Amino acid sequence: MRTDDAAAPRPQTLLITLTGKDRPGVTSTVFSTLAGFGVEVLDIEQIVLRRRLVLGVLVSLPRDVKALRAAMDRVAAELDMHVEVDRGTGDNRDRPQGRSHVTVLGMPLRPAAVAAIAGRIADTGANIDRIERMARYPVTAIDLHVSGADPDRLRVLLSEEAARQAVDVAVQPANLLRHGMRLIVMDVDSTLVQGEVIEMLAEHAGCLEEVAKVTEAAMRGELDFEQSLRERVSLLAGLDASVLDRVYAGIQLAPGARTMVRTLKRLGYRFAIVSGGFSQVTDQIAADLGIDFASANELEVVDGKLTGRIVGPVVDRAGKATALRRFAERAGVSTAATIAIGDGANDLDMLAAAGLGIAFNAKPVVQQAADTAVNVPYLDSIIYLLGISREEVEAADAEMGIVTPAPPLA
Repeated sequence: MRTDDAAAPRPQTLLITLTGKDRPGVTSTVFSTLAGFGVEVLDIEQIVLRRRLVLGVLVSLPRDVKALRAAMDRVAAELDMHVEVDRGTGDNRDRPQGRSHVTVLGMPLRPAAVAAIAGRIADTGANIDRIERMARYPVTAIDLHVSGADPDRLRVLLSEEAARQAVDVAVQPANLLRHGMRLIVMDVDSTLVQGEVIEMLAEHAGCLEEVAKVTEAAMRGELDFEQSLRERVSLLAGLDASVLDRVYAGIQLAPGARTMVRTLKRLGYRFAIVSGGFSQVTDQIAADLGIDFASANELEVVDGKLTGRIVGPVVDRAGKATALRRFAERAGVSTAATIAIGDGANDLDMLAAAGLGIAFNAKPVVQQAADTAVNVPYLDSIIYLLGISREEVEAADAEMGIVTPAPPLA
């Protein structure tokens, strides 16, 4: 007759916790001592904060608990550390369903914000199982391993608290997808690059103020994108096509853009840019950064001059989402394995279609609709949402003889 596992007695165990100043050989000394008691190692956790070590070891119950306690007391005294040995039953409990990674970005990250985020997690009945730092510079990024709450519910609750605390919070299900190869699809203007290319062209054409007003309204979703784009492009009629190269030469990438692309391409990620801007500029950006796919509008040029018209259909809000799906198919990944990054209303369909939609320094309507919002000026902060630490980035760069850029704090 089979016995129900739930009715089986839980084995007795010992939890050994050692705290104190870290130094080489602590872990080796502890386990060398334990080796003399015939115990089985069930779990180990160790962290070091400013050279202060906390080492937790869960082992099976030895024959002589008193002797083990005495041995661990001697080890602690030799190392000038503090030890606790607690007798109990069972292993760590299984983490409940609804596991998430909650990444908190702050610049700076203040205790009140951490308290508020942790409080909202507790309100759902969820538990924070582990906390680790992903970056200290140029932003502080902390990854919380959370279990016991539906990720979608958690995302809504924490996005509201993040807004109140002026921090960024991203909630992602803890699954294999986070570790796999993914396709990142980015908007260009005011996302991958600083500023709007059409406004740079308009400055050369002497109509910057007029174009900027229309652009701002379109990005807020107040105007039909295609209509507003054709209206703005018409003002560029007669502009010499050589201006396109001059505009490209003056483009400034978002801080951290090269670091993000370089790092994730090492891991097999693919990249695409989808822009309501112009292919004469975006194709050069794609070639410079090693972007795999690109889609943008084409300005009509006749006899070396812009005609004020666009060739072919406009890449608008719906067109961006279509391009994301097309590029995902070409890259051989599902749409669930795509990440879209954008800032304007014409990015909304693309963000909704992606597995993870990120509003990057975006308009309010976009932040409210996206899965998460990043409001720090560094595009490589996206890396931390994917479980990659700045230390890992810097180490990989160093192996290639690259010094990871250290942008000034905004």
